[in-house]
Amino acid sequence: MAEEAHERISVSASPDRCREVTVDFVNYPKWARDVKQVSIIDRDSEGRGSQVEYRVAGLGRNVRYVLEYDYSEMPNSFSWHLVEGDVLKKLDGRYGFEAQAVGTRVTYDLVVDISIPLPGLLKRRAASMIMGTALRELKREVEK
Repeated sequence: MAEEAHERISVSASPDRCREVTVDFVNYPKWARDVKQVSIIDRDSEGRGSQVEYRVAGLGRNVRYVLEYDYSEMPNSFSWHLVEGDVLKKLDGRYGFEAQAVGTRVTYDLVVDISIPLPGLLKRRAASMIMGTALRELKREVEK
């Protein structure tokens, strides 16, 4: 069963800076601790990664998956869905960017389903940890 998680964080950077960092997939390994390798498989007409392969450290092993990105809601948000993965059945999500008086509120929505049998509580914790870590690391990167 898929687990949903939703988080938001305020960052001291412009929405443009937040978008710039979140769509710069090849640089994720430089600031996102669990992301080990990223390869752009395909790009859209604006040069953004439309299909991206990831290798990450997770669940005590190396995990490989491919995401397809949808930028139709830019500049407010963009989303993705899982195309294929070795231990994932679902990894669909969305980043949202809302300008604030100072900085940006970044929202992160994620739906995760792992093919390895795990109790629901552990799946929820895993989804929450993924999001919390991702947002803290994103905040650190965009505020540099």
